[in-house]
Amino acid sequence: MFSATRYRVHATLAAAVVAVLLSAAPAPAHGFTSTVYADLTSREAGHVRTELGLEYDLLVVSAADHEKDDALFQAGDAAFEDGDTARQAAALDAHADSVVAYVADRFRVTAEGRGCTPVRDGDFTIERREGVPYALLVLDYRCPGAAEAHEVRSGLFADSEGYVRDTKTIVTYDLDLRTGSTALDAEHRSFSTHQSWAERFWQFFRLGAEHLLTGIDHILFLLALVVGSRRPREIVLAATTFTLAHSVTFLLAAIGLVRAPASLVEPVIALSIALVAGWHLSRIRRRGSHATDLETGDRGRLGLDRAGSTRLAVVFCFGLVHGLGFASALGIDQAWSWTLLWSLLVFNMGIEAVQLAIIALVFPVLALLRRRQPVAGLWVTGAIAAGVALMGLVWFVQRVL
Repeated sequence: MFSATRYRVHATLAAAVVAVLLSAAPAPAHGFTSTVYADLTSREAGHVRTELGLEYDLLVVSAADHEKDDALFQAGDAAFEDGDTARQAAALDAHADSVVAYVADRFRVTAEGRGCTPVRDGDFTIERREGVPYALLVLDYRCPGAAEAHEVRSGLFADSEGYVRDTKTIVTYDLDLRTGSTALDAEHRSFSTHQSWAERFWQFFRLGAEHLLTGIDHILFLLALVVGSRRPREIVLAATTFTLAHSVTFLLAAIGLVRAPASLVEPVIALSIALVAGWHLSRIRRRGSHATDLETGDRGRLGLDRAGSTRLAVVFCFGLVHGLGFASALGIDQAWSWTLLWSLLVFNMGIEAVQLAIIALVFPVLALLRRRQPVAGLWVTGAIAAGVALMGLVWFVQRVL
C-alpha cells in the first residue's frame, strides 16, 4: 500500500512538472523565430535580381526602429492589426526608402569582394506564408562588372534587435553557372556561390535538426508515441510509419504540389498530439496494470495486435499532416529540380537524426522501468501522457481560436 501511494505521489509530481514546463513553451514558433526567403538570379552581367520574402510585422518594426520612422510603424501596425493586405502593401510603398535602407544594410551581395548596390524593382506585394503575412520585395543588386563568384550575407531580423530569438534565411540561387540552395542563420551569416558540397549538406542537415529540436509540438508527438509503445517492435514500426508519412507530404508540399492552409494544419498537429497521448491513457483506464499487455488472438503480418494496428494507421494519417508542418519551415516553392530534391532530402535527414536520437534515449529508459518496476512504469508513463495530452488540447484550442 505504501509503495503504491509513493508511486502515485511521484506520478502526480511528474505530471505537475511536465505541465509547468510545457506551459512555459509557446504553442507556435511564430514570434520567437522567423524565416526569410531569398531567391537570387542573374539575367545579365553585373546584375543580381533578388526576390525577398520577409515577415511583414517584423519588417515594419525593424525598419521603423532602424530608420527612426515612427510613421511607418503607425501605418504598418494598423494595417497588420486590421489584416488588410492592400493597406499593408501601401504602408510599405509609402515608406519604401526606410524599408529598403534597412534591408540594404542587413542583406548584402558582393561580387568578388566588391559591394553591389541594391535598387528597388517594383512595388511591394503581400502574401501569406506559415499563416502570417509576408512582404515580397524585389531588389536589383548592381555590381561593378562581371564576376565568377558572388557572396551573400544576411543579418535580417538579428536577435540583437530584440524582436526574435533567431532568423533563418533560406536562399535559392541561379548564379555564376551554378544553381543551389543554402540556409543562413546567426552562426552562419554568409555563403559563396562556390560553396562546397559538404558545406551545403551540413547547413541543410543542421537546419532540419534544429527545426525538430525547436518544434516542441513535433517532439511531444514523438514522446506520445514512445510512452504508448508497449514493445520495441511497436516503437520501431510507429517511427518508421511516421517517417514515411511525413516524408511524402513534406516533399510534395515543399515543391508546391500539395497545399494546405496553416490554419488547418497547425490545429490538426496539436490534436494529433492529444489523441496519440490519449491512446495510452485510455488503455490505462480500461486495462489498469495490464495496459501494456498484448491482446490475445491472431496477429497481423507485422506482429501487432488489433490495438497496435489501429494505432499504426492513426500515426500514418497524422504523419501526413506533420509533413505539411515540416515543409512550412523551408517555404521553397520552385520548379522541380535535382538540386531542390537534394536540399529537401538533406533537411529531412536532419529531422530523422534528431527523431531517432530522442527515441533511442527515451524508450530504453521507460522499457527498463516498466520491466523492473511495472507499477512505477505505469504511473510515470501515464503522467507523461497526461501532460502531453493536456498541452495538445490547449494548443488545439489556441490555434483554432
